[in-house]
Amino acid sequence: MNDSDVSKQILQMVRFIHQEAEEKAGEISVSAEEEFNIEKLQLVEAEKKKIRLEYERKEKQVDVRKKIEYSMQLNASRIKVLQAQDDLVNQMKEDAMKELLNISSNHHEYRKLLEGLVVQCLLRLKEPAVLLRCRKEDHHNVERVLDSAKSEYASKAEVHEPEILVDHSVYLPPSPSHHDDDKHGLFCHGGVVLASRDGKIVFENTVDARLEVVFRKKLPEIRKLLVAA
Repeated sequence: MNDSDVSKQILQMVRFIHQEAEEKAGEISVSAEEEFNIEKLQLVEAEKKKIRLEYERKEKQVDVRKKIEYSMQLNASRIKVLQAQDDLVNQMKEDAMKELLNISSNHHEYRKLLEGLVVQCLLRLKEPAVLLRCRKEDHHNVERVLDSAKSEYASKAEVHEPEILVDHSVYLPPSPSHHDDDKHGLFCHGGVVLASRDGKIVFENTVDARLEVVFRKKLPEIRKLLVAA
């Protein structure tokens, strides 16, 4: 093989090596581009996920704040409604108490009321002897109805007439005045308090106590009517 043939073979080998190198470089470039695109896509998706999670977190915080604010507003509204209802009920109660100022002005009707209250006490206590307290201003009316009250009780309970001792040393508070501005003072619109002779059992049957019972029993119905209105 002469020098010319050798040179040709060398050139062919050089061209082949160059071609192989170029092809390999192309493959490396394509592979690097693919890896770069994949890594870039992964980074972009990771950032998107991070942003999405942060947005969801803030959205939940906004929803929680809205629910808390709504709950607070709802509670405040309920409190206002309940306060308005209480104010109206208290006003009704005050109006009723003002009307009670005249309850003892009709002596005949008031004596009938006292008699009924005494009988109720006796039926509740069922004691052979009791102590009775009333307002000082009612003392005369109470004495006048005791006999009929004892007789009615004995008939209803089918027992002997009880002994009723009227307390002349301690009286119930007096009736409030129409112009009495002290609403915290002790007062009584009428009625009686009976107790067993040993003082262990006491039954308060004053007009004020009866009014309280009525309002306690009727308060749910009153509230329903106020809500419906």
